[in-house]
Amino acid sequence: MSPSPPWAISFRTALLRATLYTLAIGGIAQGGFLEVLYLPEVRYTELGFTEFTQTLILASCCALLIYIRQVLKIWPTVTLLLLAFVSASLVREQDYFLDYYVADNTWKFIVALIVLPSLAWVIIHRQRFLDEFRYYSNTFSFGLFAAGVLVTYIFSRLYGRQDFWRAVLEENYIRDFKDIAEEAIELLGYSLILFALIELFFLARRLHRARLTL
Repeated sequence: MSPSPPWAISFRTALLRATLYTLAIGGIAQGGFLEVLYLPEVRYTELGFTEFTQTLILASCCALLIYIRQVLKIWPTVTLLLLAFVSASLVREQDYFLDYYVADNTWKFIVALIVLPSLAWVIIHRQRFLDEFRYYSNTFSFGLFAAGVLVTYIFSRLYGRQDFWRAVLEENYIRDFKDIAEEAIELLGYSLILFALIELFFLARRLHRARLTL
């Protein structure tokens, strides 16, 4: 019987993580429910549970990627691109505060300063990126990350279209319904991205330990 590869995990570990992720999703959904009940003045605004949790999740994603890239030094080109994407999303979520306290459209300039140099670096080192991506694209983390991106940036945008909700609610249309649906789905997508990067962290740690034993 051949030994398991360093990235393999046991069924018990997989089941435990699946259980924890399920509980986390349930907790987030319950948090949104409690936000509506007990925080009516700020529900689904920048000061409410949903928006705050989105920021917390994205900040956690950035911290995980920085650790993976700078400390564990696993797939530095792929993780740089992921970090640029997640940190740009984090900045985008702060658009209200940046527009109010700094200047209109400040977030766009910050995002450009993050994304453009990162893309340039990946293009310059594209062969290294392709070599790393060949491994990352075959991991559970990549599948979760792709699902999170599709949910957040495709489905939530289409599902949150004003025309759609006007057609559904007709004369009873209220913008809050649209905003709540879109923000809740965004939170779900960000949660999937966080789970993906947690999986990447554990994988990177196993690969790092395997590298040290060589």
